[in-house]
Amino acid sequence: MSETHDDLSIELKHLIIETLELEDVALGDIDPDAPLFGEGLGLDSIDALELGLALQKRFGIKLDAEAEETRRHFSSLNALKALVETRRVD
Repeated sequence: MSETHDDLSIELKHLIIETLELEDVALGDIDPDAPLFGEGLGLDSIDALELGLALQKRFGIKLDAEAEETRRHFSSLNALKALVETRRVD
């Protein structure tokens, strides 16, 4: 069964909220184009590591924490979604 893009966005929002224990953040609070780090959701490098591990567990995606490419993938929810769509192992 294939997921729609919206289903994947919702799944990623849940993953972010659950993994990072963001109790005060609702699904609707995560703008797909807003930055996840800094002025957007305000995530930091520790959050990035936790999120990277969660993506690896859930989707089988291997990330290089030092790669500049990884920073781009974590720039927004939409960028993260594009990464999962191209690299997920089902």
